[in-house]
Amino acid sequence: MKHSIGAKTLLFPTPVLLIGTYDEAGRPNLMNAAWGGICSSEPPCVAVSVRRARHTYDAIVRRGAFTIGVASESHVAEADYVGIVSGRNTDKFAFTGLTPARSDVVDAPYAEEFPVVLECRLLKTVEIGVHVQFIGQIVDVKADSAVLSEDGLPDILKIKPFVYDPSHRGYYGIGAFAGQAFAIGKSISS
Repeated sequence: MKHSIGAKTLLFPTPVLLIGTYDEAGRPNLMNAAWGGICSSEPPCVAVSVRRARHTYDAIVRRGAFTIGVASESHVAEADYVGIVSGRNTDKFAFTGLTPARSDVVDAPYAEEFPVVLECRLLKTVEIGVHVQFIGQIVDVKADSAVLSEDGLPDILKIKPFVYDPSHRGYYGIGAFAGQAFAIGKSISS
């Protein structure tokens, strides 16, 4: 039997997205955001929701660009830290020891230590309650060679990303392989 727990922002798992932007002074900044994900295949797009009061909100609007970094489990503390403090009065790169890298295709930075980075040009904004959803067209994906499989694509087990549990506010690693997408379902006969 299922129990009603009310309308809440519970979806499992929730990605940990590290949004890179430049502020009005040109300083690189990172923000940890869990409200987001892929929202279009063609053109390839990702959506992230940010409150208007956040330092990152103004930066995305002003620059029309952002990056999404995917951190490995080895950087969970740094990823959490950039979601705790504001970039208005803290140099998050300096405090975490992360290395800012300038995108060569959009006007936004990313952390060199994150093994996968999506470089996005702002395509559209959608007002949703206390958040604004920024839809970014992915113009390039960069991945460290150490996390690539033989087919040249990122390998989730080499990346070692982590996800967010919104009900208990915890971070968790990725579990064991459960089945091949678009194939395992074929084992169910009609």
